[in-house]
Amino acid sequence: MVASYVVVLFLLIELLISGAEALSMDYYMMSCPFMDQIVSNTVNQALRQDPTLAAGLLRLHFHDCFVQGCDASVLIDSTEDNTAEKDSPANLSLRGYEVIDTAKKSIEDQCPGVVSCADIVAVAARDAVFWAGGPFYEISKGRKDGRRSKIEDTVNLPAPTLNSTALIKVFGQHGFDARELVALSGAHTLGVARCASFKNRLSNFDSGNDVDPTLDSSFSRTLSRACSAGDDTQVPFDRTRNSFDTGYFNALQRGMGLLSSDQTLFTDPRTRPVVSGYAANEAMFFLDFQQAVIKMGLLDVKEGSQGEVRLHCRRVN
Repeated sequence: MVASYVVVLFLLIELLISGAEALSMDYYMMSCPFMDQIVSNTVNQALRQDPTLAAGLLRLHFHDCFVQGCDASVLIDSTEDNTAEKDSPANLSLRGYEVIDTAKKSIEDQCPGVVSCADIVAVAARDAVFWAGGPFYEISKGRKDGRRSKIEDTVNLPAPTLNSTALIKVFGQHGFDARELVALSGAHTLGVARCASFKNRLSNFDSGNDVDPTLDSSFSRTLSRACSAGDDTQVPFDRTRNSFDTGYFNALQRGMGLLSSDQTLFTDPRTRPVVSGYAANEAMFFLDFQQAVIKMGLLDVKEGSQGEVRLHCRRVN
């Protein structure tokens, strides 16, 4: 009888331990109950001062999750003997690091050594979307921070020149279907792209076309004038760069997608109906986006001893 009791007690303890490590909405309920509020306050204050950071925080989450999973590896600084992810050409334009640093410091003052940088990145992206007028969604927490950040790992980030077939393949490798690809691409309703990312569409496009034929002719001339100022010139993805809305999909319908990887979604018959559906129905886009971004936030997460809780987001412990 005693032996049976001991076995049952051991199993209960084991379940509690494993449960404590699993992701959940209430992961910090006892250990840091104001985590969400601290991140929200930090994000809202930053966006009041600079609304363009909404795009930066969302992009930071995407670039983190698509490389080694959602483990805040994109935040780690390079050292003398290691070039980190953030110094990859694909990540040089990332923004919002200081917002994550500020939130982390405030949380460490309240709950030292408890909340991971990976969870802060995920919550900050969620709050940025909501601040910009997008949907609010609950996310599970309990991600641990990774200990690896290497520039070579960023090779699989989707390039702005990819066509829909390549995009469907890349996103498919992470478990997303074509509809989820379009929903996540809708994040480009926020922010800008640099001319270096799309200048290939404006001249010497291919053997038969000087300008990308899927690009609206008037828009191409506007882009050419803007980009005459240099590769670092920034152009908004749509007319409402700081608002999370359907403007991005409306732009694709008019041949005014900025990147090749944007316009290809309307050109390809496999994804065009989804683009048109989102352009006409904001509620549908919001619902699909929140489901897809929640799924993205669970990519290859590290739990328990697979990672750590960094004391400073820019370096491993």
